Amino acid sequence: MRWSARLCAASRGSLNVPEEIWKHRSAGLHLRSGHPLCTTRRLIEDYHRNLRGRRFKFWSDLDSVTSTKACFDDLLVEPDHPSRRISDTYYVNGNHVLRPHMTAHDVQLLRQGEREFVITGDVFRRDAIDRSHFPVFHQTDGVRVLKHVCSESMVQDLQETLQGLVSHLFGTDTKTRWIDAYFPFTDPSFELEVEWNGEWLELLGCGLLRHGVLQAGSVEDEEIGWAYGLGLERLAMVLFEIPDIRLFWSDDRRFVEQFQPGKVTAFKPYSKHPVCYKDVSFWLPQGFHENDFYELVRTVGGNLVERVELIDDFEKPGTGKSHCYRVSYRSMDRNLTNSEVDVLQERVRKAAEQTLRVTLR
Repeated sequence: MRWSARLCAASRGSLNVPEEIWKHRSAGLHLRSGHPLCTTRRLIEDYHRNLRGRRFKFWSDLDSVTSTKACFDDLLVEPDHPSRRISDTYYVNGNHVLRPHMTAHDVQLLRQGEREFVITGDVFRRDAIDRSHFPVFHQTDGVRVLKHVCSESMVQDLQETLQGLVSHLFGTDTKTRWIDAYFPFTDPSFELEVEWNGEWLELLGCGLLRHGVLQAGSVEDEEIGWAYGLGLERLAMVLFEIPDIRLFWSDDRRFVEQFQPGKVTAFKPYSKHPVCYKDVSFWLPQGFHENDFYELVRTVGGNLVERVELIDDFEKPGTGKSHCYRVSYRSMDRNLTNSEVDVLQERVRKAAEQTLRVTLR
């Protein structure tokens, strides 16, 4: 399929899911033995499996196509919440999406009678392009529901469980701190940060499941539960010292053969290819959303695109608003020539003009 066709028509009849995103669904990086994401998942599962008095069950193959009801309505996500927008989420059709978070399965499993579980899978978001963001990444969610426990005791159980997980992953001397947060489906809500190499890193979000969520899951009135969610890539990038999220998708032997099942090994860079950047400026049409441009650049350039950043914007009376974006190209495996980057950039320009209706400057 020509690149322009891939941009102009969503794949498989979906509303806004490019062909490249569909292809990533079958990768199963978190299931590949020896892959850093698989090792990270197993470390988390092993911790929960060995907790005294707990009976966690584990899923890592739940279907990534979920209903909007499961993904938003059951989780009390507000009708005007940004995550519902087609600019932020991949819609398969009007009623189904590629899940933007693993929490979309919590109510389903609660309805089935599950009360302690850990689930891992790929999630999908239309987002910025840089070394720490990719449209497909992986999350682990944990849920625990108990009877006849007060909320204060449940918060204590949640925080002790997660601080134990931090000690399991980073060592017992690791400093942590709790930050008050907001999530539509938990109250109270918290973020857990860890101190690593002198910096505070956000590790996960968590909280007590709201009563409305528990009701949707057919949970009895005397039951109370907590939930947490963490990004595997963010965690694995720290544990394995991997500097660029695109590396997780590499099949290069120089990357793959550095890692073994069950072992946390620091990544050794095997190349330092130079970055090549190109700028593109255009007048914005009505209804323009930057995530559409990011998606377009990613579709044209694939994993050769390292970063897209807005470097200038201004508004001219009578003409409108203008954006200038810098697109940074860099291969993880080889040198890129200026001529091939010029070809990619010209495709970006033409595609933006044709599909986003921008006016090039």
